[in-house]
Amino acid sequence: MFTGIVETIGTVAALEQLDQSSSGGGGTSLTIGNAEPVLGDCHLGDSISVNGTCLTVTSFDKSSFKVGVAPETLRRTNLGSLKQGSTVNLERAVSSETRMGGHFVQGHVDTIATVLSVTPDGNALTFRLQPRDKSVLRYIVEKGYVTLDGASLTVTKVQDGADGWWEVMLIAYTQEKIVTARKQAGEDVNVEVDMVGKYVEKSVAGYMEESIAGSGPAILEKMIERIVSEKLKEASPS
Repeated sequence: MFTGIVETIGTVAALEQLDQSSSGGGGTSLTIGNAEPVLGDCHLGDSISVNGTCLTVTSFDKSSFKVGVAPETLRRTNLGSLKQGSTVNLERAVSSETRMGGHFVQGHVDTIATVLSVTPDGNALTFRLQPRDKSVLRYIVEKGYVTLDGASLTVTKVQDGADGWWEVMLIAYTQEKIVTARKQAGEDVNVEVDMVGKYVEKSVAGYMEESIAGSGPAILEKMIERIVSEKLKEASPS
């Protein structure tokens, strides 16, 4: 579990393709340097968010650490496009002392979004993003949370539909702390939507299914009765 508050920006020091016979199963081994701020209390097997992707530390020293990235992760995130010298957002998993400054982030990327535009607004930047998987738009709400490359950001505007998109604003301070601020139109970011929306959706769907099946509270019937009652009151002479 993470907060979406990026602790530092690391640099890809090395990439090693792993063959099918290795423990990586044909994935990639990443060595991330300039990572001192997240390694002071590091242990083997710890989780570190790399561009919003929860990865397991397989080795480390004072300034760098190594993680394995499975083929499925490479397909579903922007980690497959990293090169030597690429910069990445880093955050350690939460501890009991962590201040929850962002929101609950799992480090499980839902989809990739493409930057459609970057618009200056004073000393802030407005990013418009379009997801590859349009179904995630139902979890994106104005003033809600979304995680981009591991950074917890507030949604400022949403456009639903087949060509749907959303916008976030990066203030000057945030621009200095996350790699997303350096991205241009056409580049990709990892997206994780707020998990609270998923739980609410599943709970409501289950509740509605029970109502329709007749095994639970007849919520649809009550809703219809209320609507009909209100319409009758409106239609009746005063």
